[in-house]
Amino acid sequence: MSRLRGADERTVREAMETGDPLPGTAGFAGEVDGHLVRDVLGRHPLCHEAADPGTWSFDRRDLADPVSLPAGVVRSLDSDADVDADSPARGDGDGPTWTLPNPDPYADPEAGLDAVRVAVTESVESVESDGLAVAFSGGVDSAVVAAGVPDAPCYVAGFEGSHDVAAAREAAAAMDRELRVVELTHDDLRETVPELVSVLGRTNPMDLQIALPLHLVARRAAEDGFDRLAVGQGADELFGGYAKVQKAPDDPRVAADTVRGAAREMVLTLPDQLERDVLALRAAGVEPVAPLLHDRVVEAALPLPGELLVDGETRKVALRETARAMVPESVAAADKKAVQYGTYAARELDRLARRAGFKRRMDDHVEKYVKSLVAEA
Repeated sequence: MSRLRGADERTVREAMETGDPLPGTAGFAGEVDGHLVRDVLGRHPLCHEAADPGTWSFDRRDLADPVSLPAGVVRSLDSDADVDADSPARGDGDGPTWTLPNPDPYADPEAGLDAVRVAVTESVESVESDGLAVAFSGGVDSAVVAAGVPDAPCYVAGFEGSHDVAAAREAAAAMDRELRVVELTHDDLRETVPELVSVLGRTNPMDLQIALPLHLVARRAAEDGFDRLAVGQGADELFGGYAKVQKAPDDPRVAADTVRGAAREMVLTLPDQLERDVLALRAAGVEPVAPLLHDRVVEAALPLPGELLVDGETRKVALRETARAMVPESVAAADKKAVQYGTYAARELDRLARRAGFKRRMDDHVEKYVKSLVAEA
């Protein structure tokens, strides 16, 4: 097993020495010079035994009592040893070592648009297409990713009649792309939930509702012979794709008093989200490829002013402007639903819970149902 994923040792070592949080990678995690490392956005998960950082794995199922290495941390394999005091990248695991930059907004909005265009275009066009499929919802995020690999087949999952399947069909037709539909069933949910609980170490229904369609798309792609899956992860967080960002500061789900501040709050949620998504995809037999989370895109997106994130009812303004040169206008402008709702995964897991006797009047009725499936398995 490789001791480091996502980057070469020289690059990570230099980032440790300089404290550079965005050293030009798509994330990394592993062991370097007797230390565990995980990049500032946690794009590659890594766990170690709670009482022994020297025993670690990229897969929590390998460990008896796994805890996640926090994003941006350098931790000595010897729990009694300190990180080199002369290195800017210091930490004992109790706090971040690399900190996500918080730059001032672009003084010239056009410069911001240009930076995003260059970064996004370079990232999606640099993806190698060998052994690659694309997770495709019909939204602008996955469409931009798909545009960079025009020969890769696109996959969408959803229950019959779901928004994502309909949107993906429309977008694929507009882009003249091959689309393979993974039609979900109740049996898929019942059989897959216990596996994902084991993989993720989570029984939270929201996490499972998001992970289920990702995992099942990835599993079908793997069955079809693909070992890599391109995804649009990170676009909503970096470019202002959430309704709660659009409504800031009036939405109680965010603490920030500006759109830009609310978007940063969302970016800081990425480590937890990406651990879930990456583990779910790897467990299905594919390695995720997330070009919109490359350091160059992160660096271009962080200084975006509020008006390039949200403009009235339009979210992800800068990304959509970039997309207009890559995909049809109907796709660049398309709205999308969160995956758990767009695929009906949330609705149908709730329906299964109620059919099994876990009624909505019960506290946490879906999670109780999830735990019953785990117990039966």
